[in-house]
Amino acid sequence: MKLQRKGEFLSTRVQYIPLGRIRPNPQQPRHSFDEEGLAELAASIRSCGILQPLTVRRAGEGYELVAGERRLRACRLAKLERIPAIIQDFDDSETAALGLLENLQRAQLDAFDAARGIREVIRLWNCTQAEAARRLGLSQPALANKLRLLTLTTAQQQLCTAAGLTERHARALLKLPDEAERLRVISLIVQNEWTVAKTEQYIDARLAPKVPQRRELGTFVLRDVRVFLN
Repeated sequence: MKLQRKGEFLSTRVQYIPLGRIRPNPQQPRHSFDEEGLAELAASIRSCGILQPLTVRRAGEGYELVAGERRLRACRLAKLERIPAIIQDFDDSETAALGLLENLQRAQLDAFDAARGIREVIRLWNCTQAEAARRLGLSQPALANKLRLLTLTTAQQQLCTAAGLTERHARALLKLPDEAERLRVISLIVQNEWTVAKTEQYIDARLAPKVPQRRELGTFVLRDVRVFLN
């Protein structure tokens, strides 16, 4: 193990880097973080240290985060001065893909953040959905379903995220062609705490073709022909 200045290197690959020299990944796909969970992680880091180094790349006079956004935020809460990190030479497309993969593998992204992240790596890779699915370890239908979520309006996405609705809830809403109807159904889901199955059942019933009701005519016996003639 090669050591240089005290506290500077853990090994030839893992280095202790001043926290202030690491800037967040601008292509981080995750936009919402659980503050309570971050506080718990910060307490764990203060007590036990960081069990897994962050991954960074050189950027100007400092470093840019590649993977480990949640750990980076927790380290700031823990008021650490230096943190262990692995320095890698990644380009923009690799950085975006690794940030997305880390979050997908740890199930830390909501459905819309995941969809936006996938859309961004497809743009950076300049590839087809099929190629992106192969690289990300997803089936093509699964990737296509995630991207379809972005056809919901920004307001609808925000409402779904705030209410904690699942990806399957959101996919069910896509069946509704009318924006106002989608907002109304989101409200119903939240108010009644509908499961995915109940949501799908309600939407399918709303979209089912209306069958015209046939009037049942009663039977009667004509006893006097004069009634008919009159």
